[in-house]
Amino acid sequence: MTYTILEREELAPEIYLLKLHAPEVASKSKPGQFIIIRIDENGERIPLTIADYNRDAGIITVVFMEIGKTTKQLAVLKSGDSLSDLVGPLGNPAHVPKNSVVVFVGGGVGITTVFPEAREFKKAGNTIISIIGARSENLLIWEDLVHSVSDKLYITTDDGTKGHHGFVTDVLTNILKEQGVDLVVAIGPVVMMRAVADVTKPFGVKTIVSLNPVMVDGTGMCGSCRVVVGGETRFTCVDGPEFDAHQVDFTLLMKRLTTYRDEEAVSLGKFMHEQDCDEKC
Repeated sequence: MTYTILEREELAPEIYLLKLHAPEVASKSKPGQFIIIRIDENGERIPLTIADYNRDAGIITVVFMEIGKTTKQLAVLKSGDSLSDLVGPLGNPAHVPKNSVVVFVGGGVGITTVFPEAREFKKAGNTIISIIGARSENLLIWEDLVHSVSDKLYITTDDGTKGHHGFVTDVLTNILKEQGVDLVVAIGPVVMMRAVADVTKPFGVKTIVSLNPVMVDGTGMCGSCRVVVGGETRFTCVDGPEFDAHQVDFTLLMKRLTTYRDEEAVSLGKFMHEQDCDEKC
């Protein structure tokens, strides 16, 4: 079975959205879960968070940033192209509380993961405060969608081109000082999630982060996605992807993310060389 790309959109420089025809996956998808895709039979397997889903239409939406060889290869595909393999939904869905004040913090592509979770949390009667941030205004995505499911929305940019000139943690700190918060959910770059955990810990506010380490099979067999949480080894694909931020060993996580850096560089260089040759030939 192949999985057809129904729609492709460039949301921001090097950030792309794909809508995929995957009825069986869409029918079972819940906020917080992910898929693993393979572009062709010779490709690597990579995890992508399910940013949205339409069960009636049998469509799932994923958003990704061009980083390595596979994501760059994925970015050049067009509507009508197909993926060889798609497995999901994988991972545990987000636990949804009720009648709570919840602050969502989204950074970069993580903003698109915040949206479906905030939507579900809002439906359950929670008060939703969202903080979304990017390096610059031109990299800020899904602002309107997140706003539509939030009681309050704050925007930050590193360079000050929109919203607060600074980091999401600046705004989060002010909110925690000014009002009671029951839960903080942070989704984005590891550095950002670690910073959020550092901010919330002194306030004693429960904090959840969604982790995206190196992953291969997505079923707990290979062990590539192992992380240390509360001093114990956990597998992100079957135990996560969401964990208690105050228990995550972020130092080890960041180290493991660089495990295959040299191999990734070689693979990317070969792909870019092939692309360059194709354009010139």
